Amino acid sequence: MLKKNLLNALYIFFLGAISSYSLPPYNYFIINFFTFSLFFIFLFKKRKTNSNNKSFFKHGWFFGFGYFLCSLYWIAISLTFDESFKSLIPIAIILLPAFLAIFYGLITYFFSIFYSKNIISTFFIFSILYGSVEFIRGLILTGFPWNLIAFSFSESIYFIQILSVIGTYSFNLICISLFTVPAIFILRKARKEIIVCFFFIIISIGFLIFGNLKYNQFNTLADIKNNFIIRTVSSKISLDRFYSKQDELKIIRELIVLSSPEKKKPTVFLWPEGIIPDSYLSDMSIYEELFSNNFGDDDLIIMGLNSVESKNSENLFFNSMAVFNNKLDLVESYNKVNLVPFGEFTPFKKILGLIGLKTVTNDYQSFSKGNNLKALSIKNDKIELKLLPLICYEIIYSNRLFKDKNFDYIINISEDGWFGNSIGPKQHFSHSIFRSIESGKYIIRSANNGISAIINPIGVVEKKVEFGSTGYVDFKESKVIKSTLYMNYGDKIFFILILLYIFLIFSFKKIADE
Repeated sequence: MLKKNLLNALYIFFLGAISSYSLPPYNYFIINFFTFSLFFIFLFKKRKTNSNNKSFFKHGWFFGFGYFLCSLYWIAISLTFDESFKSLIPIAIILLPAFLAIFYGLITYFFSIFYSKNIISTFFIFSILYGSVEFIRGLILTGFPWNLIAFSFSESIYFIQILSVIGTYSFNLICISLFTVPAIFILRKARKEIIVCFFFIIISIGFLIFGNLKYNQFNTLADIKNNFIIRTVSSKISLDRFYSKQDELKIIRELIVLSSPEKKKPTVFLWPEGIIPDSYLSDMSIYEELFSNNFGDDDLIIMGLNSVESKNSENLFFNSMAVFNNKLDLVESYNKVNLVPFGEFTPFKKILGLIGLKTVTNDYQSFSKGNNLKALSIKNDKIELKLLPLICYEIIYSNRLFKDKNFDYIINISEDGWFGNSIGPKQHFSHSIFRSIESGKYIIRSANNGISAIINPIGVVEKKVEFGSTGYVDFKESKVIKSTLYMNYGDKIFFILILLYIFLIFSFKKIADE
């Protein structure tokens, strides 16, 4: 029995590990038709002969552990930059996947409780549980909606246009069903099971047709030329700037050279996250002469840097995005709202601080959370814009970004050097594609040690600076599309889809009883 349990655990772990290769940058989504179907068949047959609900938790946990271990190993690279963290690397490689696997353990545990002998009803139960737990994973403890199985299709540009209607979580739910459909065909006992298979094939074809129409319609729209340029800069400045005294002036001059300012046409320059290592937002005036000599009177510079505010005799530190004119007068600023656990703040600090845990990205106290996410109004004599600011990690969230719907473009600044030459920066970038389609807005992204790009409202990367390279790309003209259905209704659509699945569960149960 022990040997059999070990073989089962290895089998499920292997299915989860193989599924991770369906994610960016590989995108072998075809894998999931095998792994998810085999996983479902295993659970269905196991539950048929074993009514011990508690034992089912481990099946989901092993699948999730394999999945997250192979897709998130790169997070441990962020611990290699500080000697005090290096001893935690083995723990981090195991601990995060082990924690996230608990969510998948809950899926299979509840699957065993709600299990039905009716194949189709059980299929929809599995889909609801998987989709709902993934939704919860994106919310609790600040939320970590990374590597949803839906990202397997991040390169299938026609297929993912449906995001503009239903959003990422609804699409993720349908993807789970789609990948599990072959299991229904294998386990089928009657014609109705085959009908369900054909139904999801038709849905897939419908997504492709819709995507093709949307793609072609977008390309027929007229380009509107802006009377200004947005220039997004991609740099490769070392992370040593966070740990040792660096020549900040040299870094700024390097960024100015990369930006190639001309003073001829009004330009908004977008620099990456945390690119100014030592000076706070309030200190930048010391470089006024350097900026006024290199940038035109109508230019604006957006950059990532830290800011500090005093409150109740305590200094609060923020990861900020600031907009300056060429004289370094502050035009607008934004303090990051969605902070990275252990990267920017220490959860349960009073407890974990006692054992010496601190944040990875700064050597002082945790960053404080900004008040709210809202569009920045930027205006001078030649430029008038409303930009939704997202700093690094914030791009991974979905509906919570669009409470303020009145903006022109999304700007995302990032520091991807924490994850070295791994799959991490490429996975991070794929979230930008999903956000652009959901919102129907252009995303202009500037990354240090990452991918900088212009992504249009249908998720097509129009221009980019490749990973590992430096330079800039210019955003000069755009097409305007109507506000997307998802932008207007958000995840209400996800809950409607859940209700539809529940209706189908009871419907097929009733048919089976008759």
